[in-house]
Amino acid sequence: MTDANDDKVTHFGYQQVPWQEKQQRVAGVFRSVAAKYDVMNDLISLGSHRILKRMTIELAGVRPGQRVLDLAGGTGDLAIKFSRLAGETGQVVLADINDAMLAVGRDRLYDAGCGHNTQVAQVNGERLPFADNSFHCVTIAFGLRNITDKDAALRSMLRVLKPGGRLLVLEFSQPVNKPFAKLYDLYSFAVWPRLGKLVVNDADSYQYLAESIRMHPDQDTLQGMMDEAGFVRTEYFNMIGGVVALHRGFKA
Repeated sequence: MTDANDDKVTHFGYQQVPWQEKQQRVAGVFRSVAAKYDVMNDLISLGSHRILKRMTIELAGVRPGQRVLDLAGGTGDLAIKFSRLAGETGQVVLADINDAMLAVGRDRLYDAGCGHNTQVAQVNGERLPFADNSFHCVTIAFGLRNITDKDAALRSMLRVLKPGGRLLVLEFSQPVNKPFAKLYDLYSFAVWPRLGKLVVNDADSYQYLAESIRMHPDQDTLQGMMDEAGFVRTEYFNMIGGVVALHRGFKA
């Protein structure tokens, strides 16, 4: 019996690859860069990713006693903050499909003293292994573009949210100013792979990063996908002129 996706293709950066192959290729990227992921984020974003994540945390509105799912949580920087907001009676699940990233995140959670109210789970965002109506908040920061079936992932996120719960998607998007977009293209394609080669001896992974951003749905398209998945009151906030956008939606 063949899978419905066996003959489909999708994009891995600018390459067309078999649908079933993308997940393995993305996994290879993140295993390569996991150890110095945060260092590289600081370098390529000039430190701005920390400000963007802080804004995500503020808009998430997590309160004591709530349950939070941080998808594609990687090295745990969001999960650590959510752990402190959720408090003794809350819970945060740091989830990622990549074992190497998850290992770094788990160690950081325990080093930060967050082991009491956190769990770590290796999951596929397209098929979340959690019960319906489990979480008050789901976040995914710089991870949605790496998921092959984004529509399935959005539906899965909606399913595990409690009624009234919210999803926040922080992701690279499309600059709204054309001259600025050209400068951003020059910077990301010329500088990021060179930094990757210098810091982690891997230029290809950061070439993929630059390419994958251009293949990701733009602001309005992603909002439409969230609407189609069943989210209500969807909205987005452009950051750094649209280089990054924060989308938010709620479960009715």
